Formats: sequence, structure tokens, C-alpha cells
Amino acid sequence: MSREKLVEIARHVIDHGKAGTMEQADDIYRLPASSYYDEALFEKELQGIFHRVPLLLAASGELAGDDAFKTMEVAGKSVLLTRGRDGQARAFMNACTHRGATLVGAECGNRNRFTCRYHGWTYANDGRLLAIAANDDYGDLDRSAYGLKELPLRESAGLIWVVLNADSTIDFDAFLAGYDQMLAAFGFDQWDYVSTRTFAGPNWKIAYDGYLEYYHIPVLHNATFGPDSTKRGLYYGWGPHQHIKAPALQDGYAGTEVLGYLQDIADKPESEWDLETMTYGVWTVFPCTSIASFAGGGRGVMMSQILPGATVGESVTNQVYLMEKAPVGDDLVEANRQFDWFQEVVMTEDYAMGYSIQQSLPGSGIDHLPLGRNELGNQRFHQWCAKVVAAQSDEDLNALFRTAAQGVGIPNASAG
Repeated sequence: MSREKLVEIARHVIDHGKAGTMEQADDIYRLPASSYYDEALFEKELQGIFHRVPLLLAASGELAGDDAFKTMEVAGKSVLLTRGRDGQARAFMNACTHRGATLVGAECGNRNRFTCRYHGWTYANDGRLLAIAANDDYGDLDRSAYGLKELPLRESAGLIWVVLNADSTIDFDAFLAGYDQMLAAFGFDQWDYVSTRTFAGPNWKIAYDGYLEYYHIPVLHNATFGPDSTKRGLYYGWGPHQHIKAPALQDGYAGTEVLGYLQDIADKPESEWDLETMTYGVWTVFPCTSIASFAGGGRGVMMSQILPGATVGESVTNQVYLMEKAPVGDDLVEANRQFDWFQEVVMTEDYAMGYSIQQSLPGSGIDHLPLGRNELGNQRFHQWCAKVVAAQSDEDLNALFRTAAQGVGIPNASAG
């Protein structure tokens, strides 16, 4: 099914590329300027989005091998991810159930048990409380009732989603809307985790906006890769998630063609269209993840997680690098050079611009920001944020996602 849909999308992109056309939103969308700096809205987003919907927190390859684990700080919560010898991935609140101390520091590795540094309580990597220090002195306690607080988790397509609410009733299938089956075309479950780069950024939505459109690329990135890039994008939706392609087949876009915008297969029979070429582009996963292909040192992707920081004006970006084959020798050197370059471009160009927006916008007197018909990805993202925040319950969210999952493609868009 994913190949059939990829062929359908590729055919659609190629047709637009040959015609020199694109899809556009029906109208300009006016986003309240305060969306980027309103502290009350930021708190609503933490509670209504990040603490309720499944978050793409890791690739399966980050938990490679028996007893693998990693910790993460996500939207004000500390999370522990583990993989047991049964092969099952699990997620827990990273807090000892005795007095609430952080159980595992900021680290990753392989370990089948964890001991709290405060009073020595010990837990298995499946969450069970194994031992209470000085148990005879402590008193009688049912250890089975004091295991780590487990979080809902779904591992699919070589990726791991977690809900930061142990009592959640979110329907993973409704939320994913089949998008995980599209991502399965990459074969991430067989890929290698290579590296993570972590750095600070501006408000999470300001930061994430840049991952949702190509409109800015020729201008903001004119000193790096912008001159060889198109400013047009085509958007394909699965519920709140979006796949972005560039309809650029004409001369002058050599840089984007190298990144797989279908030039190499445009005149071949569809039976010869390969998955590697058809999966190129940007795959965004609501609310805050972008998966983008690259070719330095071998076939790979940069999975960018843009997480809200401690305040409305802060975010944290994790650039997680996955590769089809673990690079060695010259390939490893080239891969690391590519990773360094990606981080530098995002920090010195994208996020530098984001910080300037954050500094000037609140006192500017601007009350709304007009998102153009060509910025369909940004329009849909901000509309989805508002709808998810407005949902009163998990049942409301499930209904919202199920309704949206009925259609796949570009809603209410016209060629221009």
C-alpha cells in the first residue's frame, strides 16, 4: 500500500514539475501574532498538545541491543526509554516511586536495572520494583504496586511514539492515520543510529515553521544551499502529519534534484520507480518532528525534534541522525562533516532569524501574520495546533483524528 501511495504522489509531483505549477491553499490564513509569545497559550500547548498526543521520541535504532536505554527531557517531563531482552520497547516516567527523585541521569547505554541514588531502591528495565534498601527496617510494602509509572508507547516503522500521560486513552492508529505505514517504506527498523546533536532555539513554533515550507530557502539560505533550491512545495497530509515535496524538474534546481525530487525517474516506467527516490523530501510528524533525507557518507535522514523549552521563548532541538548503513572510514568523516554543516546552518541561519522574530514581534504592533496560499504546510500546522488545544478530552481528540484520517492528500487546494 505504501508503494502505491508513493507512486501516486510521485506522479502528482512530476506532473506539477513538468507543468511548472503547484498546489495552493484556498486563501491566506491570518495567524494571531501572539501565537508565538503568549505565555498562557504556551502553557495550554504544553498541556493540550505535548502532554496528550503521541510524540515521536526515538528511532528503534537508538535502543539497539538487549537492555538498551536512553533518557529524555520532554516538555517539562523526564522520560526513560528501555528495551528488554524480550525485544519490547517501554517508556516510563524517569522518577523513583519512593520520593520522586530522578532515577537515571542524562545518559544512554545498556543496563537491565536502575538504582536510585537517593535511598537505593532498584528497578528492572521493565519497570518492576526489584528491591527496597534496608527492607527489614523500612516496613512491609507491596512492591508490585510501586513499579515505575509506565507510559503508553507504540513502536512502528522503526520509530517509537510515547504519550506523556500514563492514563491516556489516545488511539494511536487514529493519530497516525496510516502515516507510519508510509514511513515504513524507509525500512528504519534496519537502519543504524549514528549521532545526536542538541542545541537551543527560539519559541518551538517559530523554530518549527522553517521545517514546514520551502518559501524561505532561496532567500534566507542564499549563502549556503538556497541558490540551488526551489521555493515551492507540495503537501500531502495524513491527519495532522505532512509529507513535503518540491515540484522542481526544470533547469536551475540541480541541488534539489540531487536530493531526490524525482528528476531521475520522471521518464522511466512506474514499475522502475525506486523507494529510495520516492521517499526523498521532508516528512513532518505532528507536533514537532521533521525527517529529512541526505546523502553525505551514505543514505541517511536527519530526524529533528523541536521540543518546547522552559519558557515560551525557548526550545530544544535534537538532530538525530540515522543511516541505512553505519558509516566507516571516509564515509564516517563525510557523514560527520554533513552533520556539522546541518547544525551550523540551522543555528546560524534558521534559528538566528527565529530569534530576531522573537525579539521584534511582541512590541511591533503587528496583531496577525498572513500565511500565504503557498504556505499551506504552515497553515495546516497552526490550524491543527489550535484544534488539538481546543479538544476537551482524549475522546474528543480521537474523534478529531479519526475524522481527519478519512482523507489523504492535499485538502481544498487548487493549482496555480
